[in-house]
Amino acid sequence: MNILHLDSAITADASVSRQLTADILARLTAANPDATVTYRDLSTGVPAIDTAWFKAVRVGTDDPTPQQQAQIDTSNALLAEVQAADTLVIGLPVYNFFLPSQLKTWLDQIARAGVSFRYTAEGPEGLLTGKRAFVAYTAAGTPMGSDLDHASGYLRHMLGFLGITDVTFVAADGLAMDREAGMARAQQALEQIAA
Repeated sequence: MNILHLDSAITADASVSRQLTADILARLTAANPDATVTYRDLSTGVPAIDTAWFKAVRVGTDDPTPQQQAQIDTSNALLAEVQAADTLVIGLPVYNFFLPSQLKTWLDQIARAGVSFRYTAEGPEGLLTGKRAFVAYTAAGTPMGSDLDHASGYLRHMLGFLGITDVTFVAADGLAMDREAGMARAQQALEQIAA
């Protein structure tokens, strides 16, 4: 088993999503002691895509400048980590009803036509198939699946768009109102994970 472990919370050791991704990872590696784990902390920054990125990475060039080559190399490295993994463990703390910007930027970097998805006569087709994802959803006041939650549905959609349709959420929500109950719900979901 090759696991890609992604954290995105900006709250360091106080992060509940980091605690939950660690718990998920512990369950997976206990059941699969030979598993390899690649870790990336997105909170340290992921370069945003822009016009220069588009010209370098999406349009491409036969003679990239050093800056363009750096953009290509970064995007390729992020995508290669996903391609090499069969299991993703993703921390999804909800900030202002949505994903952390670093997690959104990571998705922007890896969503590449012809590489991670392609357009067909029947519509887009994800190319990152054969993978599963476990998502640690945490929110102080945004119940997962509610009208306020614009994060979980978007992440599920984007993963599916890229071909990752086996997605399991472990949610600790409503933490500001009743932390104990939110953590209990997450623990119950953790116990359902089949490693």
